Amino acid sequence: MWCGGERSSRASRGASRPHAPPAYGQPSPCHGLYLGLLAGPSVAHWRPRRAVLCVVSLRSPHTACDRQAAAQSGEVAAVHHHRIERMRPPVSRGAFASVLLGRRALGASLVAARCASSAASPAAAVTASDHASFVKEIAATDPPEYLNSLLNVLQARGEMIVSPGAKRGLIPVVVPLSESPAGNLTSLLRWPTAPTGMEMPVVEVRNHGLWLLAKNVKQYIHRILVEADINANAGDDVWAAVGEAGENLYTKGDFKESQLANLDVYLLKKVGLFPDVIERKTLHHLGKGDNVSALITGEFYTRDQFPGFGRPFVFNAEILKRVGRTSEAKDSARVALKSPWWTLGCSYEEAAELAGWEDEQIEFIREKITEEGKREDLKKGKAPEQVVLDEAAFLMDLAYVDGNWDDVVDRIAECYREAGLDDIAKFIAYRE
Repeated sequence: MWCGGERSSRASRGASRPHAPPAYGQPSPCHGLYLGLLAGPSVAHWRPRRAVLCVVSLRSPHTACDRQAAAQSGEVAAVHHHRIERMRPPVSRGAFASVLLGRRALGASLVAARCASSAASPAAAVTASDHASFVKEIAATDPPEYLNSLLNVLQARGEMIVSPGAKRGLIPVVVPLSESPAGNLTSLLRWPTAPTGMEMPVVEVRNHGLWLLAKNVKQYIHRILVEADINANAGDDVWAAVGEAGENLYTKGDFKESQLANLDVYLLKKVGLFPDVIERKTLHHLGKGDNVSALITGEFYTRDQFPGFGRPFVFNAEILKRVGRTSEAKDSARVALKSPWWTLGCSYEEAAELAGWEDEQIEFIREKITEEGKREDLKKGKAPEQVVLDEAAFLMDLAYVDGNWDDVVDRIAECYREAGLDDIAKFIAYRE
């Protein structure tokens, strides 16, 4: 069990043991096939496997093989957050709208997200050591390597360094780093129960939850340096800011010497996997009329490249729908909705529409966090600790839909405290 959603990992086929997520530096079995598409011809006769609605929740880092085996068990159930429940009958669109119309506008909330102390203080008042200390003492995990260098680079790019405790109004699992002139917040994601050794991803706080920028700080700096190398106007400032750390990550001129087709190809082959780059490559294939390559790339995106994130499955659903594979698109979107909703990279409405659902998932989790719903889980044998962890994850999903984190953050923290995770509770509740 791990990440933002701490649901139990039992499926109808019996208790399944969680696996560690794939190492970020380790290529997947499809990695070579996919990278071959970047420079070589399409695989003309390859047909992607049909997407399936699996019975293993992506809240836990199970492998693609686990999900496929689960699907072959013959159970087609509406699975949400590690609980297997039969799909509820759909309700009217009017009822669906009544739930979603209560959602608050989020654009303005991001501007007001920073606490007053951070907004009133000059960027220089917040030092890199503040963030490292916060990660270690409040977020209760090891500060990422090169964190100080990243902060220097972000500031060199024109972003304002903000206090790591400026979490008011934000999803409570982030550590804010900087704010762009457009008001976007670059942050670190602190998964509540990440596997040992898993690095903190770099994310951007957006209207619809979080967008993954890079799997770790080192990878993100590496990308920035490559981009600076081919951008003569901004490169010098970035290189001056990164200092000696830059020499350990990238050698100036390597992109040109590689003779690779373009920046995206270089990033994927030499730096790492990035969601925006994979999506751009997929759309490029689609724009050329190469549906086979687009389908291969879209499916590769979902193959445990970004554990815990639902965005790859939403995007794959969009691609499948565009090429006329409506049934498979629904299946992929339904898998996405088993991930934390704030990792979808879009609104709940968009993902639910792709899945062919209305508000049944919202109503389902609203019922699960009632006292009656929790008693039912206890009667079914779920451990009390798991019940409150489920409640915490459900509350985060609902806060994402409603657009208000501050109203539920104290209860979320209390859930982790009741589950014996005092350090996480302290981090969740912390607001300047």
